[in-house]
Amino acid sequence: MQFVDIPTEQTTAVTDALLALLALGGLVLLLRLRSRDPQKVTIWAAAFLCLLLASALGAVVHGVETTDRVHRLLWLLIYLCLGLLVACFVVGAAHDLRGERVARRVAPVMIVIAILFFAITQLIDGAFVMFVIYEAVALSFALLGYLWLSLIRQRPGAGLMTAGILVTLTAAAIQATRLVPQISVVWTFDHNGLFHIVQMLGVVLIVLGLRAAMLHGPADRRD
Repeated sequence: MQFVDIPTEQTTAVTDALLALLALGGLVLLLRLRSRDPQKVTIWAAAFLCLLLASALGAVVHGVETTDRVHRLLWLLIYLCLGLLVACFVVGAAHDLRGERVARRVAPVMIVIAILFFAITQLIDGAFVMFVIYEAVALSFALLGYLWLSLIRQRPGAGLMTAGILVTLTAAAIQATRLVPQISVVWTFDHNGLFHIVQMLGVVLIVLGLRAAMLHGPADRRD
């Protein structure tokens, strides 16, 4: 096995690996709270599992020399995980906004949309641009939902969720627009490495928000 010798790819791989470990920590924490709200935990555990897989595969893509065939396969799996991750965000927001019954109805629709997104990324060029659009639309819905829960309903943890989604959108903007193409602080980071660093903060905020919500008690159900 040969590692990539490009400095920015190395830092991208390392930050991807750290993001995967953070996702694993969030997943473990959520599973320990499963008894408080099983469906909520299932939704968000699936989200963190998708993030864990996408980040771990990303660490391999950016850090290890592979054949073109393996490289394409890894990116295929990454886009599938990312598509499902965004779908989980929407289902999680629907659960907190409208309860279990609505979340059950939204889940299959979002899975279909995620699979369609995945198919589109394989059929046309500019797959990353398509993901950015898909992510922006879906997370904007989640952002507005948690903002309402925070300001109007004053739901515990909703403010942290809102902040986490805002940070996630900021991280996506850094990666997509490349406003900061490269920065050197001991090591050299490009837009991908910076995206991972900012996204880590988003993950921490989301985990804290979920924890606060579930320690307060199960979400309101509108069945």
